[in-house]
Amino acid sequence: MSVGDSARGGNSFKMRKKSWMVLAVVWAGLLGGVRIASQESAGASGPGADRHVSQQRLWDTLQRLAEFGKNPEGGVSRVGFTDADLAGREYVMGLMREAGLEVHVDTAGNIFGKRAGSASVPPLLFGSHTDSVPHGGNYDGDVGTLGALEVVRALNEAHITTRHPLEVVDWTNEEGGRYYSGLFGSSAAAGILPKDIAERRDEKGEKLSDWLSKMGGDGAKIADAQIAPGTFSGYLELHIEQGANLDEQKIPIGVVLGIVGISARTCTATGFANHAGTTPMDRRRDALAAASRAVLAVREEVRSEPGRQVGTVGWMKVEPGAMNVIPGRVTFPVELRDLDEKKVERISARVLQRFQQIGRQENVEITCTEPDFHAPALTNPAFQSAIRVSAKEAGLATIDLPSGAGHDAQNAAKFTSIGMIFVPSRGGISHSPMEYTSAQDAANGAEVLYRTLLKLDAQLDPGRAAPEKKNSRESFD
Repeated sequence: MSVGDSARGGNSFKMRKKSWMVLAVVWAGLLGGVRIASQESAGASGPGADRHVSQQRLWDTLQRLAEFGKNPEGGVSRVGFTDADLAGREYVMGLMREAGLEVHVDTAGNIFGKRAGSASVPPLLFGSHTDSVPHGGNYDGDVGTLGALEVVRALNEAHITTRHPLEVVDWTNEEGGRYYSGLFGSSAAAGILPKDIAERRDEKGEKLSDWLSKMGGDGAKIADAQIAPGTFSGYLELHIEQGANLDEQKIPIGVVLGIVGISARTCTATGFANHAGTTPMDRRRDALAAASRAVLAVREEVRSEPGRQVGTVGWMKVEPGAMNVIPGRVTFPVELRDLDEKKVERISARVLQRFQQIGRQENVEITCTEPDFHAPALTNPAFQSAIRVSAKEAGLATIDLPSGAGHDAQNAAKFTSIGMIFVPSRGGISHSPMEYTSAQDAANGAEVLYRTLLKLDAQLDPGRAAPEKKNSRESFD
């Protein structure tokens, strides 16, 4: 063999070797793809590796829901009792029916989807809400409601029949803002709505009862939405944290210890509207000046004692609202929050006393309505434990923390035991178009919800038949 032939032979060998290496990479990729697909459908082996919910399917439904009330700048304005809210609700009910749930709407507009169980025991209730604040995000409430539906789909795929019947709930108008301060649907379930609530009108003159009719509810029978203690065996809610604890500590799951109480009232400073150029400063009855001092008084009183309590004045309506007219009337809300109900009452009393002092000093009258009050609610220790164990089995770290935001779970606590699961909010941002929870974090929460639900199904109401698994492949497992 000549030197040239030898070189050509060497080059030929190198080319064949390179081709074999390429083929090996391709086959490895193909086999890896099969393995990934297999793991997504069946769950990876090893402790903490199995996944029952589909991350992609959950994410797809979240993105589809985000189309209803979508804003150009991102996020949504799917405010309760609006057309966007109605459209989002229709989408959720469609998903419920696709998952085989029996759907019904109560007189307060709450949507329930029921799945049968194998034992004669009260159902387990789980879910959240799908309405938003104006210019809000795509994950507050949505992760919990659609995460609950993903749990049902996963149970269906695994052919698991739980002992307890299961009910997924989408609560009406959790965020409030029209007709009521918030937690509307769960307040109806707790039996704490004002008696005249159905006759309330918004600034446009639209009646709440008319909107309830559009939603399938009935304002005349709203009291029928109250849920009696013992109707459900428990309530679980998955939710984004809406704070920065989990995100900053890089912890995927929060075990909620309790939900703060919320006191929300509307206050009005009434002075006298007069000409801005001809009224001397010492003769003015400036409602805005008094209201501004009142805002600072709220902050000072909330800060005056140690703790996690917060106080907020979120907006002001100034009338008549002209540059050359002294404001004669200012309306503003006062919201106080803490886990300690007595502390909320104590601070509220001091705030109202300060308002009276300011009113006298400014020659302005400051009056406030009775508060819409949602009492603090502690989560059940057994539910907390089930969440911790479920997260550990899924390979997910946890921390215990209180909820600074109000949730429907605190009203559910009036008729059953509750538990809450938090997942991270990037940067602690919520009620904003910048609100974000990753697909993985949302799926982690749904996975922990899935496992927790099954643990509680086995633990609660003992002495009944165990969960039933109907699977054509059972004999091969």
